[in-house]
Amino acid sequence: MELFNWFVQVCRDNPSIPLFLTIGLGFWLGSLKYKTFSLGTVTSVLLVGVVVGQMDISIPGPIKNVFFLLFLFAIGYSVGPQFFRSLKGDGIKQVLFAVVICLLCLFSTWGTAKVMGYNVGEAIGLFSGAQTISAVIGVGTDTMGTLGVSAAQKKEWLDIIPVAYAVCYVFGTIGSAYLLANLGPVLLGGLKKVKADTVALEKEMNESSITSDPAYIEANRPVAFRAYKVTADFFATARTVQEVEEYLLKNGRRLFVERVRKDGKILETAPELAINMNDEIVLSGRREFIVGDESWIGPEVVDADLLNFPVEQIPVMVTKKTVAGMTVDQLRSQKYMYGVSIKSIDRSGVEIPVFAKTVLQAGDSLTLLGLAQDVNVAAPKIGYVDRPTTKSDLILVGLGIFIGCLIGVLTLHIGDIPISLSTSGGALISGLICGWLRSKHPTFGRVPKEAVWVMNNLGLNMFIAVIGITAGPSFVSGIKEVGFAMFLSGVVCTSLPLILGVIIGAKVFKFRPAINLGCCAGGRTTTASLGAIQDALGSTLPAMGYTVTYAVGNTMLILMGVALVLMMA
Repeated sequence: MELFNWFVQVCRDNPSIPLFLTIGLGFWLGSLKYKTFSLGTVTSVLLVGVVVGQMDISIPGPIKNVFFLLFLFAIGYSVGPQFFRSLKGDGIKQVLFAVVICLLCLFSTWGTAKVMGYNVGEAIGLFSGAQTISAVIGVGTDTMGTLGVSAAQKKEWLDIIPVAYAVCYVFGTIGSAYLLANLGPVLLGGLKKVKADTVALEKEMNESSITSDPAYIEANRPVAFRAYKVTADFFATARTVQEVEEYLLKNGRRLFVERVRKDGKILETAPELAINMNDEIVLSGRREFIVGDESWIGPEVVDADLLNFPVEQIPVMVTKKTVAGMTVDQLRSQKYMYGVSIKSIDRSGVEIPVFAKTVLQAGDSLTLLGLAQDVNVAAPKIGYVDRPTTKSDLILVGLGIFIGCLIGVLTLHIGDIPISLSTSGGALISGLICGWLRSKHPTFGRVPKEAVWVMNNLGLNMFIAVIGITAGPSFVSGIKEVGFAMFLSGVVCTSLPLILGVIIGAKVFKFRPAINLGCCAGGRTTTASLGAIQDALGSTLPAMGYTVTYAVGNTMLILMGVALVLMMA
């Protein structure tokens, strides 16, 4: 008992100790799964914080705010390029849909809170949990600070937020994935019909107007290099490298001859280089279109020397205006793409399918693969070679958050109601602008995605840990207060926007089913649902509807925390 009392006193005197205990145990608990069920990191950190908070620990205020601002800036920075690009061009339809989804989330929560007689704190907890947008807790808290109510009233609201959040979050996560992956296809005509339409759309997206290249059906199929001995009848007469590659292309295979061994000597290729019977050649291309090609070339050989040559794989950010707006098909038909394959396309942190008709956008990150001399020719024609680095531009991070917070504290009074973005809203907007600027001028402001991940996850969860610890003493009484009714309210607020969203996406916006479901997942910023949809349909196509709506939804739903507080107050 003495040891326990000593530990409690140490934690009270040194609040950083229980804070990191909460982070460590919370991340560990969040990593556990039973079949497909997991509490998730944020909920786990909150619950661990509540348990640790039973020791009645006081944590200084600035810690919570600093980490939360880092999190918001990281969110804005990561989605900024996609957010601003989506405001023009073909993405505007998905932008409008995301706005509709966000408004449905806001008004369903506001209406439910009014019917149930909830206070401001309960409404914010309901919104953040049911819509799984944890950042609303911080934004809502900041906005409450601008209201002219007593300190006792504010404390009552603040103490109930994490309780309502925890009650609603589990269904908000699991329910969203279930609704979109299972009920969504039913609302669109049934899973069989939706799958058939997805296959048809994939075929349409992969129809090439320039070349026939079915090797680009899936983005996650790797590029391979294989060696063969030339014995097929096609080579009865000498064929140039160019003739071989043209022959392969006509037969639906975009493959390249990378090296040739003639009379025991290894030669680098050139279009006019002749290939004779019994020569050995190295082919590169998508793995599934190289394996098993012995019938039209000859037997595969194991030749370590022939296959021992430098291959480069580098990420390239699309910045050239001549490339932005091209389809994948148009890009790979360019002369400078000779010998170069597009391994994957990353858009705002989401890998999208490499279809022939996939339209490239400024800020997309293409992973190019090929011989060093070929890749080094193609990369500058596409944009900025974004080579991996561990350095982060903390000048941009520090000054970006500073300026954003200054703008956020500016207040506009409408009657007796003060309206402002708050420091959190300002940090988010600043992150959006900085991320967008970096996509336009990639030579400055680089924050590696690993660093963004740390700012995002550590920032949010440190904030949630403080919330859990400080709310710990009143959490149990809060659960008794909100009861089962809050859980049911969360079910309503989670389900209604998604069900209506699927119907509106089909009837009003005329989205194809797979894109419709991806848009719904993005507008509600539920990544777990995207994975569930893709598994249900057996396709990565829904990601094409996810990126734009996610960028818009992530921004709007956070700022709607401000609107909800003002509406409830």
